[in-house]
Amino acid sequence: MSLSGIFPIDKWSFTTQSIVSILSAEDYSFLIGRQGEQRYQKGEIIFREGVVPYGIFFIHQGKVKKYKVDPGGKEQIIYVANKGELIGYHAVLSEERYPDFAAAMEDSMISFIPKDDFLTVLNTSPIFANRLLKSLSHEYSVLANNISVFAQRSAVERLAIALIVMREKFKIETEEGKEIIIDISRTDLANIAGIAKENVIRLLKEFKTEEIIETEGRKIRVIDIEKLIARSNYK
Repeated sequence: MSLSGIFPIDKWSFTTQSIVSILSAEDYSFLIGRQGEQRYQKGEIIFREGVVPYGIFFIHQGKVKKYKVDPGGKEQIIYVANKGELIGYHAVLSEERYPDFAAAMEDSMISFIPKDDFLTVLNTSPIFANRLLKSLSHEYSVLANNISVFAQRSAVERLAIALIVMREKFKIETEEGKEIIIDISRTDLANIAGIAKENVIRLLKEFKTEEIIETEGRKIRVIDIEKLIARSNYK
């Protein structure tokens, strides 16, 4: 079921897929096509906060979590990047160190794009530069929305929103007609929603009782998206 008209999913997702899609065949080949793909296992670090960036990354397959770590070692997941997205370019553009961590949420195939190659395409393709600027502006809105909403929401509303967003993330790599399965650890789900893992487990049981979701191990299937949206209380 599409969320069009019932939930503003665009306020929760970045748009770097659209950036890559507008590249000419020549620029795509130069930026991405000629780069080797590296396999990252689930949990493997892609880049660390505070490290000087030597390039950016393109996700061919899988999902990557971007997150901060507080002094107590707890993760707060800022964003989950999908197949077709670029990550790490903020630090390159600002000429600063990586502002957060990135790690594979599942086994993933990712290309490293050297800084010089990225800047070459940026400087020679006005369309690419313009779309990147628009994407950066949209990302600011997404992060501002995330902070604002989660600062004011209850635990159940946060979890409902997190499940809606993650359902859309997993939908991208799900074949048409197949069931959308959210395959995510309870720890990662808690770190996305910004609530305790114990609360996630309890609330998922409530959602099951209300026939909003079904679970099998760590896998979650949303069986009534409209009820889930109602539980998010998102307007």
